[in-house]
Amino acid sequence: MTNSMTAYAQAAQDTPLGDLSCELRSVNHRYLDLAPRMPEELRVFEGEIRELIGQRIKRGHIDIFIRLKESETAILEPNAPLAENLQSLLTQLHELLPSMQPIRAVDVLRWPGVMQAQKVAPEVMQAALHDVLSQALDQLVEMRAQEGAKMAELIEQRLQAMREIVDSLAEVLPDVAAAYRARLEQKLVDLKDQLDPARLEQELVMFLQKNDIAEELDRLKVHIDEVGQVLSNAEQSGRRLDFLMQELNREANTLGAKSQDQRITKASVDLKVLIEQMREQVQNIE
Repeated sequence: MTNSMTAYAQAAQDTPLGDLSCELRSVNHRYLDLAPRMPEELRVFEGEIRELIGQRIKRGHIDIFIRLKESETAILEPNAPLAENLQSLLTQLHELLPSMQPIRAVDVLRWPGVMQAQKVAPEVMQAALHDVLSQALDQLVEMRAQEGAKMAELIEQRLQAMREIVDSLAEVLPDVAAAYRARLEQKLVDLKDQLDPARLEQELVMFLQKNDIAEELDRLKVHIDEVGQVLSNAEQSGRRLDFLMQELNREANTLGAKSQDQRITKASVDLKVLIEQMREQVQNIE
């Protein structure tokens, strides 16, 4: 199965502390690169977050946004140490300023930090975070698989076009050799009586061997078939496909370098265009 490295997913869940949400954005990268951003109170779970994602995804840069929006209806409780410290300060102020108006209870309640959301057991938040991250991961993995299937289809189309080009070249090779022989003999028609026919034939054979592209065509067929096999492999295939693109491009360049016929030159250019189109897709495959 071919997976894309580009995808997006999000999930949310109500918790005792408020609305917990997770947003995942994935783009291509040589390795697995995780960039988590989360509230400090949830930072203790970062190791588990990394482990959970690493079990499902092997390559790609993933931005992880975890947000916790406190509920307006959350149960509040007094921050006892802060309230006691505030009471001590107020007592000292009264001693210094006996005429000072007494502080009302409502004023104390409004003091920043005196009232706080009721504490939640760490394991409760851990379970909630695990659930919301798993939901987002399920979406991300599914989207990566869907995008990967589309890319595999596009690559298969170009592989088929390359097979047709290679097959057409194999069919014209005898014509190319015959055409070159005819051109060479025409150029040497005036010197034919002065040349050793055996030597002429030997030179012609050596030239045809030097410019023979049958071996390149065979290697192209092998690489094309291997790309198709890798696409259907269940393992991560991006690095292998990238290597095969380099090999295909090398063979296409060799075809162009050996070309003694316009048809071979055109085929070399067409192959390189198809390879470059595949390379753009391969760069985004896990």
